[in-house]
Amino acid sequence: MNIQKVAVIGAGVMGAGIAAHIANAGTPVLLLDIVPQGATDRSQIAKAALDKLLKADPAPLMHTKNARLITPGNIEDDLPQLADCDWIIEAVVERLAIKQDLYRKLASVRKADAIISSNTSSIPLHELVAGLPDDFAAHFMITHFFNPPRYMRLLEIVTSAQTDQDAARKIREYADLKLGKGVVDCKDTPGFIANRIGIFWIQTAIQEAIEMGLTVEEADAVIGRPMGIPKTGVFGLSDLVGIDLMPHLMRSMNRSLPAGDPLLEKASIPPLIQRMIDNGYTGRKGKGGFYRINRDSGQKLKESINLQTGEYHPSQPASVGSLKAAKHGGLQALVAHPDKGGEYAWRVLSQTLRYAAALVPDIADDICAVNTAMKLGYNWKYGPFELIDQLGADALAQRLEAELPPIPNPSPAGGEGSEEIHGNGVLSPPPLAGGGLGRGGIPPLLEMARAYGFYRHEPGETLYLQPDGSYRPLQRPPGILLLADLKRHAEPLLSNDAASLWDIGDGVTCLEFHSKMNSIDAQTLEMLSDSLDWVAANGKAMVIYNEGENFSAGANLGLLVFAASLGGWDEIAAIVRQGQDTYHKLKHAPFPVVGAPSGLALGGGCEVLLHCAAIQAHAETYMGLVETGVGLIPGWGGCKEMLQRWSSFPKLPRGALPPVLKAFEIISLATVAKSAFEAKDHLYLRPSDGITMNRDRLLADAKARALAMVEGYQPPVAQELRLPGATARIAMQMAVSDFRLQGKATPHDVVVATALAEVLSGGDTDITTPLNEADILALEHRQFMQLVKHPDTIARVQHMLETGKPLRN
Repeated sequence: MNIQKVAVIGAGVMGAGIAAHIANAGTPVLLLDIVPQGATDRSQIAKAALDKLLKADPAPLMHTKNARLITPGNIEDDLPQLADCDWIIEAVVERLAIKQDLYRKLASVRKADAIISSNTSSIPLHELVAGLPDDFAAHFMITHFFNPPRYMRLLEIVTSAQTDQDAARKIREYADLKLGKGVVDCKDTPGFIANRIGIFWIQTAIQEAIEMGLTVEEADAVIGRPMGIPKTGVFGLSDLVGIDLMPHLMRSMNRSLPAGDPLLEKASIPPLIQRMIDNGYTGRKGKGGFYRINRDSGQKLKESINLQTGEYHPSQPASVGSLKAAKHGGLQALVAHPDKGGEYAWRVLSQTLRYAAALVPDIADDICAVNTAMKLGYNWKYGPFELIDQLGADALAQRLEAELPPIPNPSPAGGEGSEEIHGNGVLSPPPLAGGGLGRGGIPPLLEMARAYGFYRHEPGETLYLQPDGSYRPLQRPPGILLLADLKRHAEPLLSNDAASLWDIGDGVTCLEFHSKMNSIDAQTLEMLSDSLDWVAANGKAMVIYNEGENFSAGANLGLLVFAASLGGWDEIAAIVRQGQDTYHKLKHAPFPVVGAPSGLALGGGCEVLLHCAAIQAHAETYMGLVETGVGLIPGWGGCKEMLQRWSSFPKLPRGALPPVLKAFEIISLATVAKSAFEAKDHLYLRPSDGITMNRDRLLADAKARALAMVEGYQPPVAQELRLPGATARIAMQMAVSDFRLQGKATPHDVVVATALAEVLSGGDTDITTPLNEADILALEHRQFMQLVKHPDTIARVQHMLETGKPLRN
């Protein structure tokens, strides 16, 4: 890839965030900004930005040590250092004259093959490079990151006919493999892809909610989860990104959109919203927004604004009949429901999907780019064309014909086409020329989809509709393997309600959890055990992986409370033993098992991974043993595994806690690693475990790791431990007592920590007596069962289930 050093010019929120994520990739980065007037420290802007990166929440850095890769400076004294950079990213104010002045300076210092890009989202590429040397233009492109750069996976790239294709390839590869981005090629049109459609969607959703008299809770409930959109909906999203951002974006769009574009009809900012902005109600960064927290009474009371009067009132959950219909009948039932929720859903969806269909191929070469941009840039679960297929392309077109008049055809606004997508076309009905809107207000692309939809699932492959009317095979880039693709064309090897085993080729299987939040119960453990038996008889290796939002939130606490309420202690004891036995079987399987987590891997989900032969983790894995937060201790081998890992660590740093106390600190504080890199600090991941930056590459990387381990694989030898017994237990209890005296530990914290100390110290033992795995598991089981019967533990579990927050009792 040859991207060894990067520079970011502009140390604002976006520029600093981009620099942080490049540091996350392990690449040294120079962060430059202007020299402020009268400054004693000429680089103080970039240095202040670096300080903010270390304090920000959510953290832009995956590990605080990554900050060492960022060198702050200024564009007057440090411009010559750019001669060493392979990629220079401009992230300065959105003013063409300022950008071009900077580019002329860059042209004089950059090395010949250095790539320059702009993070702009509002100025066309052809304007940015106008009047600049041809060689500069050949190495220039737009790389539009989404905020915050660490967490938002979309990177939109805009190139031109002048752009050197090798330079574009280098950036795509680096962004994919090192930054973990989903790279989408866009055309040089206003707002590119995600913001062009996303702004239309936001403006439509807000204006329709106001017009229909919905509450913000009702609008967000309808526009959110039933459509596969985050629960923030549209009003919560506006609060999150800043309400004052929308007028800025609309002014930019007004300057560049072609005449007659439907987005121009949405350009006005409602008077209520303008008053909110004027009065400082700009969302979470201001005094509040559509939602706010009222602390006047000394308590936190969530309030929402009345969209008609502008007054705030206590926020109330939405109660809309169409939401229940959507749970049972999906999107079709939602838009067909005769209440205000169904009508609102139809108004927003029909206009947004119609607009998206009218923009292809003007803004992108194919529907896949549009779907990817909306899923990665706005966190939609489904792209616009996948939503149309859920509704039925013909059904959507029929209702549009009946209800909507034709509107003007939005024509392309500048830019050059990108490369053709190659593949063998499967002809569909004759194509209709051009994008935009056709007869009856139906976009030609939607007309073409009426017969077969935008995606066709044939035996062994999926086809997608092209703007020329043909269907072409959907092909993933090398190194990307998605379970969702395999599941469309195969049946599981084994399956129950909680988990399934899939063949992913080359003798490797994939165990997928698919319960709610991928929580673990007796059925999950049963499927894990059965899968281990199946692979032992038929396969080479296994990967534990799923494509849910989270790997696993842990044990199913709801079932635990239910059993406890009936006095089912024997049943609880049995599932604790089942978990211990199954995880022991996993650890000592005669073939390699690779865990491949992403998102939350907590409690019992973390314990699954601790027993795998290896882990290939997505960088955004949040891993931890959090049982103490609900008044319990790890009961499925988590205590045992942490003791073994810290006891066998090659060399503890000077001044580090002894292994028993280190394990006690991590487990008692319910420590959660905020990235896979942090997980290595706590030995949730071993030093040898792998990290994948791009979520889409995780399964392929895990499979490759599993195959590499097959030849000569031997399960781990059972490890004995010599634990200190009473001496360590007393030390741990004294530490907890000190925290209790300081008010940092509650009474039940002391009870839980005492039980944990009993396990980690080895119980009634001393350093001369070896303990095996079964001994530690027996201690775990005994202490877990004592805690689960404690009324304060039951109160903690119930509170967590009801509120999602820990109870400090």
